Amino acid sequence: MYYLLFALWYALSLLPFRIHYLFSDLLYFFVYRLLGYRRSVVHGNLVLSFPEKSSEEILQIERGFYHSLCDYFVETVKMISMSRAQMRRHIVFKGAEIVNESIDAGQPVAAFMGHTFNWEWVASLPMWVSPKAQCGQLYHALENKAFDRLFIHLRQRWGAVSIALTDILRKTIEFKRQGKATVIGYVGDQVPHWNNIHHWCQFLNHDTPVMTGTERIARKNHQAIVYIDIRRLRRGYYECEFRLITRHPEQMAEFEPTDIYHRMLEETIRRQPELWLWSHNRWKRTREEFNERFEVIDGKVIEKPVPTATV
Repeated sequence: MYYLLFALWYALSLLPFRIHYLFSDLLYFFVYRLLGYRRSVVHGNLVLSFPEKSSEEILQIERGFYHSLCDYFVETVKMISMSRAQMRRHIVFKGAEIVNESIDAGQPVAAFMGHTFNWEWVASLPMWVSPKAQCGQLYHALENKAFDRLFIHLRQRWGAVSIALTDILRKTIEFKRQGKATVIGYVGDQVPHWNNIHHWCQFLNHDTPVMTGTERIARKNHQAIVYIDIRRLRRGYYECEFRLITRHPEQMAEFEPTDIYHRMLEETIRRQPELWLWSHNRWKRTREEFNERFEVIDGKVIEKPVPTATV
């Protein structure tokens, strides 16, 4: 299955970009106009996140998001056969000196980013930072083993390594023993599981539970923390800028780096809102439900016992 999938994907990727974007426009018609894929979730997220915007503005962002989502699909297909020169033309990184300064000092770097299109192309990061760095990204395995293997190939073909969440501490220690400073990418705008909710922040007009594990990893490994600010210059062309959050997270207040990351991410989203992944149900867990069902004991989130009915 994997080899069949790889062959088909590769063959499609050889088509020129203009054909890929023609497919994207056709896909938009089916995904948005005919199927209405998660349209209620997208619309609801936009309305609650931007109460100051008119209905027409919300609709314009909504349409722009579905166009961006379909572009993401074809750009990810194209990625499998793109040359290094092609990739460097289509996505550019600025501010690499911020990262290289830490690398030259032997300090590992945590690169925080969000689900901003096209985050898959950020895997080309090794072409832009010091060759002394070992680049990598945290990943969650896909249920389909063939697709999982294919995406690992896509994300590693530029020199980065894909690291499962359960292996991150072991791998960072291993690279440290090898004398390699690392640049590890973390996509931190996902919904944490109930028992991993330790902090809430205001994000896009919502009281939002946020992932804090990335900050704990950065503190434990004394990693510098940078934010990757992604913007689309025009269709198929992106620019990423490294913005320093801190070189010493252990000296900051708990959750302060996480709060700064979410403020930076919100700036990115508000600048080009159609580029963020609005189709995921980001705010399905509320503080009210959390307080009703869980309690925090010695820093651990424990589910409250269900009251027994009395006769």
